[in-house]
Amino acid sequence: MNKRASTLLTVAAVAVVGATLFGSTFTQSQMAGQVLNVAEADLSALEHVHRMGGLQLNMPKAFAETDCDVLENSGRQVHEFNLTGESVELPIMGGKTYQAMTFSGQVPGPTLRVTQGDVVKMTLTIPPDEAVGHGNDMHSSQITSGAFESVLPGESTTYCYIAEAAGVFKYHCSGVQLVSMDQHVLSGMYGIAIVDPANGYKKLMVEKTSGSGVIDRKFYPADALEFQLQFNQLYLTDEGFYDAAAMFKHQNKHTVVNGIQFAYTPNTLHNQLVKGDEKSNVFVPAQPWRDIENEHLQSQLLYVELDQHVRIFVENQGNEPVFFHIVGEILDRITQGNRVQSAATETWNLGGSQNMIVDLVFDEPGTYAFVNHDYAAIYTGAIGIFVAGDPFGLNPRLMEAGIIDAPVDSYAHVLGNPSSAVPPMGMNSIEHPRVNIHGLYTDEVVQQKKDAGNVALWELIPTLPPIP
Repeated sequence: MNKRASTLLTVAAVAVVGATLFGSTFTQSQMAGQVLNVAEADLSALEHVHRMGGLQLNMPKAFAETDCDVLENSGRQVHEFNLTGESVELPIMGGKTYQAMTFSGQVPGPTLRVTQGDVVKMTLTIPPDEAVGHGNDMHSSQITSGAFESVLPGESTTYCYIAEAAGVFKYHCSGVQLVSMDQHVLSGMYGIAIVDPANGYKKLMVEKTSGSGVIDRKFYPADALEFQLQFNQLYLTDEGFYDAAAMFKHQNKHTVVNGIQFAYTPNTLHNQLVKGDEKSNVFVPAQPWRDIENEHLQSQLLYVELDQHVRIFVENQGNEPVFFHIVGEILDRITQGNRVQSAATETWNLGGSQNMIVDLVFDEPGTYAFVNHDYAAIYTGAIGIFVAGDPFGLNPRLMEAGIIDAPVDSYAHVLGNPSSAVPPMGMNSIEHPRVNIHGLYTDEVVQQKKDAGNVALWELIPTLPPIP
């Protein structure tokens, strides 16, 4: 029997059985064409189904397998993702600290990056001196929620799954047995998993006009310079403890991007480079992390080249909507779940636990502020700056000082892009010229970044020659 005939018989069999189960008629809304009346149906079709062995519903098992031994020997690429759940005291704006909960000593937790169809082997370990248990719900999985249950201090748990769906996916401290999931997540226990499409990303098409209504289409390669931006809120008492009452009222005073308020605004070095005075703010009014004494917390800018494909992985980790917008730019493409949702749009709305991939090209040299276009969010920390090209004309001064030998396409070649905003490399990633150490990290994580070759700017900058 050929495939077409077999398919037709299957459809016929389902139609007859459906009619039997749901009454004397199987309505036209379900089947185009005539109404099927069981009383008048050719019952020989049922006899044929009987001879074939009856109906059997086969559920796909592509992502249903979760046994680690089976998956590790399945021939698929296996990625081990090892996390610890630990509570630490971390700084917030205003010289204060708060009682943070972290995955592996940082907020957000480490970013996992895999390719669609790969196996993830996630192990969560809770140190014995931790006061409470933690869990980990990985939204890139499709397995029972029982796998995410709380792990007690001194214990660890491992589960495995196939990352079947491409996109950006939240992971967070889970709440199957953890009643206070909100406290753990909103205190810092969250991160993302990037699942690259099995066949890679698509080229970016940007429409331009030549006048008189003539539209030109320019195509950029799939390879892109990539950033990650994770939005959240902090609900805190004056003493730095989680404030559940404020959360229920949606009253937060701290809006963070990658764990820090105003993390990607200018610092004293930028003031000196651009205005010749480290105390004269380039960006008014807020430069809360500008001093070099803040070390890895010193605010840093995001640098891109002109006419370069830029890809931004955005996740809303928090309780409030994110209205993502870049001042002075158009978001050339919005993708969610490996499906294009929009092109050439100004703002895109993300609800809680929702993500997107933004692709765009910066055409003109300049500074471009990304924001959550909720004014309360902007004023409480959800704003940062992209710098495209050489808008301040610094190349000659950097060359005269002997810092660079030739003009550079972006300041990232000199200062690097902040590690907190740089995801792991994927199949269509352009490598950043340099990466500096920046983020809400414990001292142990800072040392790990140094060992990995990231630049400690607070140590490098004092050694640079003066800039004329």
